[in-house]
Amino acid sequence: MGSAARMMERPASVGNRLLATLPSKDLALLAPHLQKVSLEQDAVVIRAGDRRDHVSFPHSGAISFMLGLPKGETIATAVIGREGAIGALSVLGPSFLSSVTAVVRVSGIASQISVSRFHAAYMASGAIRHMVEAHTRSILMQFQHVSACNGLHSVEARMARWLLHLHDRTEGNSILSLTQETLSQLLGVRRTTVTQVIAKLRALGAIKSVRRGLVEIDRARLEEATCECYDIIRRATDRIVPDDAFGFQQAAQMRTSREV
Repeated sequence: MGSAARMMERPASVGNRLLATLPSKDLALLAPHLQKVSLEQDAVVIRAGDRRDHVSFPHSGAISFMLGLPKGETIATAVIGREGAIGALSVLGPSFLSSVTAVVRVSGIASQISVSRFHAAYMASGAIRHMVEAHTRSILMQFQHVSACNGLHSVEARMARWLLHLHDRTEGNSILSLTQETLSQLLGVRRTTVTQVIAKLRALGAIKSVRRGLVEIDRARLEEATCECYDIIRRATDRIVPDDAFGFQQAAQMRTSREV
């Protein structure tokens, strides 16, 4: 992960929802090679056009996928935390390059494994293949709904949605460490627009205060200010990658039986 991560001890427990879905024998293919790393806020995990060296499974924190345009504009296309992975699509082959830049928005930790070792485990385990399939469906779902939201809903509703997505991954902390520049990048708008939107959300009571890169939110009022896309994305993610390993494994077994 380069500058985005600092090597730590091997993981003592499974904190990532994708890894938690794996039966013990399949997790054992990965566990000896997983290393815990720290995810530092604002660090770039991977840049668009780069080839992945590692696959990372966040245990905490939040990472946004940023799409950049030729003139320098950026916009967020998805955000993931412990329900997802970075680099899992490297199983598509060595020529697969990242189409987005992944940036840490909320600091945390992750388990990291080399692409070569992950690919070997992927080829040896149907459960790991189902895990990658679930992650892929989850990300594609988010891409689609975020694209629709960007075209149909107000900037205020979109900002509220991103703040809620990030808050979901902060373990309940009502103060988010976000600069106006970061919010501008996530929304794909000018900083002057961000200032106006923050003022509107403050008037609604959804944002309590903004100071020195810290945004204090009122969760209940922020939910009132957002659009239906937030709830759709959250519920769909939980359905595809439940926070319940047993439920996920039952669904995987049903898919396997249908394939047979």
